[in-house]
Formats: sequence, structure tokens, C-alpha cells
Amino acid sequence: MKTAVLIPCYNEAVTIGKVVNDVKEQLPDAAIYVYDNNSKDKTAEIAAAHGAIVVKERRQGKGNVVRSMFRNIDADIYILIDGDDTYPFTFVHELMKPVVENEADMVIGERMSNGTYSKENSRAFHGFGNNLVKGLINFLFKSNLVDIMSGYRVFNRYYVKTFPVMSKGFEIETEMSIYGLHHNYRLVEIPIEYRDRPVGSVSKLNTYSDGFKVLKVVFMLFKDYRPLLFFGVCSLIFAVIGLAIGTVPVIDFIEEHYVYHVPSAILAAALEIIALLLFACGLILETTVKYQKALAEQLSTLYTVLDKKKDAN
Repeated sequence: MKTAVLIPCYNEAVTIGKVVNDVKEQLPDAAIYVYDNNSKDKTAEIAAAHGAIVVKERRQGKGNVVRSMFRNIDADIYILIDGDDTYPFTFVHELMKPVVENEADMVIGERMSNGTYSKENSRAFHGFGNNLVKGLINFLFKSNLVDIMSGYRVFNRYYVKTFPVMSKGFEIETEMSIYGLHHNYRLVEIPIEYRDRPVGSVSKLNTYSDGFKVLKVVFMLFKDYRPLLFFGVCSLIFAVIGLAIGTVPVIDFIEEHYVYHVPSAILAAALEIIALLLFACGLILETTVKYQKALAEQLSTLYTVLDKKKDAN
């Protein structure tokens, strides 16, 4: 089976040489791709000197890099790992095993359960942000994932070639997890160790701006993948507000047989109409999403058949 190791990089000259060497030590036959995302240091030169295939990606952002990787690289097993040397590559064989044995479509290197992430991570609010996103996704998609935002993952070819990358930046890991949950991919988490960046290596992740982007992605994908629940909640909010505002006109009519608070009555009626329209939108979009999932299942079957024919030839 052809294995490809995908390493997105931006200004990782301090660490990329060691990361490439670690990959070659564990997987000497794998193709190592370093996608340089407009680095201003010697990242590309160092990666090439250590034997990696270096590709330039001009569109800034990790999501844009992953889009190019998934689109252009052909392999049977894909290993995605950051170039900052925070994920020990020695765990790769454990992460590959479920994919090789056809027990998983995506394996996530889970950093949280053994405590190394909370111990090693020195960036404020990152743990809080991870827990917040994890809690939201597990609640909305009825899952029990432990590490939603890990950058160390292994995929089979089917996942890579059917995943439509929409994100541009660091929110790509969250999108991968939500997409896999929604489309019933086989997701497996395997505990790994985590270590903070070495001295001289600087994180490009902004806690607040990138955290906001991640929450925005969760919100948008919640709307796209669970429209009945999303629009149902919005409908309920409008309906409750409408009932609250309409209470006074109703009391007027019951007691005086006349509505004195006409503006309140009009506003309440408008809010209730909006609530009904939102609920109707949710029903229609829910039907559309179910149709898309059914189509995706059919495409999955077709992809599997074509893939087997390709392997046979």
C-alpha cells in the first residue's frame, strides 16, 4: 500500500528537518510531502535537503494547504502531521493500524486523555477553547470524541478523496471531525503524547481570532448538517417572544373585548409568522440533507466498486 505523509508548514525551519528525519526513520518507504505555505525562512530548503518532496502553496492558510494536498496526492494511506515537532511520530504505527486493517476511515491522534496536552501546552485558553468546541460538537452531533482539533491524523483514500474542504485556516481539523461524524465515517481515536514547541519555534495560531473562526465553522456546519434542530431552536425563540409580547393584547380582548395595544398585537403576530416560516425552512432543508446523505452513501458504494476494479487492473 502506498503511504503519503503530508506536512503543512509555515516558518518551521527550526523543526522541519527533525520531523522529516523522524518520518524517514519510522516509514522509510513513505512519500514525504512538505507543503510550504509562503514561509519567510528556510523551511522549504531544509525540508528538501532532508529528502522531502517540497510543494509551494501560495494560498495562505492551513485549510488551503490541506485542500491542495488531498486533491493532488494519490496514495492508499495518508498521514497528516504538523511540521512543528509537537506530535511524536513514533505513534504512527498505532494510528495506521485501524486504517490498514480497514477498521477506520480516519484515525485521530488524541492528546487529551493522558494529560500531556494540559501539561505541555503553555498557551493560555487553548485548553478551554478545545473543551468548549469538543463539548459543542459532541452535544450537537451526539458523539463522544475526546480531541476534536488534533493535527495528527491518518486517513484512507476514500475519506481524502470525498472530503470537500471548505475551511481556509486552522479550523480545518474541526471541519474534518464534523464532516466525519455527519456522514457516518468510521472514526477512531488513539491516545498519543504531546509536547510543546522547542525553543525558537513560534506558534502561528492566534487564540482569539482563530478560536472565533473555529466557533464560526461549528455554527455554520451545525446549520448545514442539522437544519431542523437549528431552525427549530430559532423558531422556538421567536415563538416564545411573540407569545410574551402578545399576552397583553390577549388580556385586553378577554377583559375588554377590544384590543388597545394594537402595535403589540401586530408585532406578536409577525413574530409567530416568522417562527412558522423558520420551522418550515428547517423541515425542507432537513429533507434535502437526508437526500444528500443518501446520495453520499450511493457514491460510497460506487467508489468502492471502482476502487476494487482499479486495484484488480
